[in-house]
Amino acid sequence: MTTEQVSIGVDVGGTKIATGVLRGDQLLDRHVQPTPETGWEAVLDAIATQVLDLQALHPDARLVGVGIPGPLNADRTRVKFAPNIYGFTDVPMVDGLRDRLGQRIILENDAKAAALAEAHMGAARGTESSIYVTVSTGIGAGIVLNGRIWRGRHGIAGEIGHITALPGGPVSGAGLDGALEAVASGTAIARDASYALNRDVSTAEAFTLAEQGHPGARRVIAQALRHIGIALADLQKTIDPEVFVVGGGVASVGDYFFQGVQRAADEYAAGFAPVTIRRAQLGTDAGVIGAALAARHG
Repeated sequence: MTTEQVSIGVDVGGTKIATGVLRGDQLLDRHVQPTPETGWEAVLDAIATQVLDLQALHPDARLVGVGIPGPLNADRTRVKFAPNIYGFTDVPMVDGLRDRLGQRIILENDAKAAALAEAHMGAARGTESSIYVTVSTGIGAGIVLNGRIWRGRHGIAGEIGHITALPGGPVSGAGLDGALEAVASGTAIARDASYALNRDVSTAEAFTLAEQGHPGARRVIAQALRHIGIALADLQKTIDPEVFVVGGGVASVGDYFFQGVQRAADEYAAGFAPVTIRRAQLGTDAGVIGAALAARHG
């Protein structure tokens, strides 16, 4: 008889902390609370409280995984920085939670956690290789090979938001000119649309105007989607995954987004291999599920 695996996933974001128990492939007792804004100690306290509350309901849930935005150190014990969480710079995340819980903690980048979730339980289920790409405030990715996250020698594999898409272009939050997320993220789209229309324009409004035929908005959106499609074509030619899974707030606008990305990917991968793009299936649960799966995989 096979024992069903049980693990807790914690998805930490700039505005909320989501937690849940993954029993087999079923997510139970999902809980969301605001992220404390008083420093990293308070965030760790909030995480520990939620984990203990879940373990009171599920005493066999002893595996704990935590997903967090931002780069981690090489052994995935510390968060180098999480720009959208107050006071999160060089945080001893694993030691801090272990002190509070007395348990082993697995720390994972949030995009990589979502990649694991989509590979095992979402749009890439049944494949051996996939790349998950999230297009939101920024752009991130996770690479899954043979069911496991590929991290690379220094743990930075998948940081496609920081690849150079337009040399000499806008400077990104990481200080790089022309990085992909500086020209194609939701932040970049809102910035460029606001400039083109000479007023404040949100990313969602830019897409709406583009679909309605507004010439300035159409041009801004077309440029962003072209950059993303080219990046996927380049990844197809270098890594050759079976499938790309694309999610995130910007991608959630739907057909207009995916059609534009697919056209550019097809154009720039022509003669090499087809670029298969699927929409992410797990939505806001991907982070919690992925963190819980990361706890199982170590």
